[in-house]
Amino acid sequence: MFRLFTINSYLRPRTDFSLSPRRNAIAFVGLAAATIGTSLAVLSKPVHLDAPQDNAVSDVVKDPATGIEFPKTLKVPSRFPLPTYTLVGVGVRKVSFLGINVYSVGFYADLDSVPPISRDATFDEKIRNVVENSSCVLRIVPTRSTSYSHLRDGFMRSIQARMVLQKSRGLLTEEQENRIASPLLKFKSLFPSTTLSKHTPLDILLPPTAKVDGKVSQERGLMVRDLGVISNTWLAEEFFLTYFEGKGISPPLKQTVEERLENIGK
Repeated sequence: MFRLFTINSYLRPRTDFSLSPRRNAIAFVGLAAATIGTSLAVLSKPVHLDAPQDNAVSDVVKDPATGIEFPKTLKVPSRFPLPTYTLVGVGVRKVSFLGINVYSVGFYADLDSVPPISRDATFDEKIRNVVENSSCVLRIVPTRSTSYSHLRDGFMRSIQARMVLQKSRGLLTEEQENRIASPLLKFKSLFPSTTLSKHTPLDILLPPTAKVDGKVSQERGLMVRDLGVISNTWLAEEFFLTYFEGKGISPPLKQTVEERLENIGK
C-alpha cells in the first residue's frame, strides 16, 4: 500500500485547482503570459527557409523568343530502336513581313554516331556531315493553334525552293528530280485538314542510315510522327538541310546550331 500510494502521489498533477478563485485566476494569467512570451520569443528568431539552388542544372532549354521549352535529350517512341537524341539548337520561325512568331523549332541529333570531321570545316560541311551520317529530329512547336495544312504549305515551298537551288548548283540531276516527284506528292498528302493545337509538338524524324558492309542498303525515310513516312533519301536529307541554308528558315536556330558545332571536329 505504501508503494502504491507513493506512485499515485507522483503521478498526481502538481497544479492545485483547489485554490481560491482569485489565486486560480492569477495562476492562469501567469501561465498564459509565460506561454505567449515563449511563443513570441520563438517567432522573433529568424526563420531560415531552404534557399533555391541557383546552380541546379536544368534539363530543358527555353526558346528566348517564345518561352517554349525543349528537353535537352529526346527519346522518340518507335516500333524499332532509336537512339537518344541530343538537343543541338533551338530557334523561332517568324513570318518575316509581319514579325509574328509561328513556331519554335528544336534540332536534335544522335551526335555519338557522327563521324569525325576537321575542326576547320565550314558550317555547311559540318551540318551535312551530321544530317547524312546520323539520325536527326526536328521538333516543331506552334506558338498558337494552327492547321497541319498551313505547316504543310510552308514545308512544300521550302522543299521546292531547295530543289531549284540544288539544280542550279548542279547537285540535283533530272533523273533525281523525276524520282522525287512521287514521294513529294505523298509527303504533301500526309497532312490532315485538322488543327494542331498550340504548344503541341510535331516531330519530323530522319532515321539512321541503313548500311550493309558499309554501304547504304536502302532509301532513308522522312517520318512525320503519327502521320506517316516517305522513303526518299534526297527528300529526307535535303528537307533537314533546308533549315540551315543561307540565313535559315529560323535564323536563331541556325545560329545556335552553328555555335554548338563550332568546336566539334578533330
